[in-house]
Amino acid sequence: MAPPASDGSGSAARFRRTQGGLAASLRRDMRRLRRLIVPSRLQASVPDWIEAVRALLGEYGAASVALAADFYDAQRVEAGVPGRFAVPVPDPPPDEQVEASLRWATKDVWPRDPEAATTTDAQLEPLDVRLDQAEKKAEGVAERLMLNQGRQTIREAVQRDRYAVAYARAAALGACSFCALMSSRGAVYKDLDAVGRAADEKFTGADSVIKFHNSCRCQPIPVFRGQRFELSPKAQEWDRLYRDYAAGHPGDQLRLFRKALADHNARTLPGAF
Repeated sequence: MAPPASDGSGSAARFRRTQGGLAASLRRDMRRLRRLIVPSRLQASVPDWIEAVRALLGEYGAASVALAADFYDAQRVEAGVPGRFAVPVPDPPPDEQVEASLRWATKDVWPRDPEAATTTDAQLEPLDVRLDQAEKKAEGVAERLMLNQGRQTIREAVQRDRYAVAYARAAALGACSFCALMSSRGAVYKDLDAVGRAADEKFTGADSVIKFHNSCRCQPIPVFRGQRFELSPKAQEWDRLYRDYAAGHPGDQLRLFRKALADHNARTLPGAF
């Protein structure tokens, strides 16, 4: 009998840590590229910086894909799945997406009408402060674009592998309310029909489709035929909070769950939020 799969298994935790280490290295290298932005020459230097970040994402994205493919293969073997399966390699994010995301991260460094900035206060900050804020946003954007390539590797593999039945979302203790809620659903994800508006009993609206935000360290965990999926203790607690405080309130689940989770963490995880 195949061993159970879980978002709290040792292999899932190691995979999250490994991808998290890759994200930390990406952030370190992103900070080194900051020197390419010359405050007195923004028009000329920002495009060079975007091009350098794009190249960095190519390298780190390929590494994330390789880690994900190795993890998927190992999970398949552990589940006793017969035969061979070639894990698909997803396309990297389009250049247009990378540039648009980085332009969003740096939009407040440009001299503009304060009403066009993210906030009036942001526009009034000195340029060096706005550059620091832009750097943090850009790091979060780059991390998401990089990790999403590894995530997409597993998601596409689950969709194409006839022995895969679903994937679950493995979130960290102290995760945001959205990630905690999605993780508490268990092994229900496979395609948009399976996790979309009509089938999602815990979350309604456009955000019911599984998503990963900037600076998110969640990872998908594949589940195969013959495997039982077990929620980790923390995901079981998130599920309890949802059912006790948010279930039965269509359209308001996330707000109520967010409040319940914040109250819970204030008691059990001081300093986590």
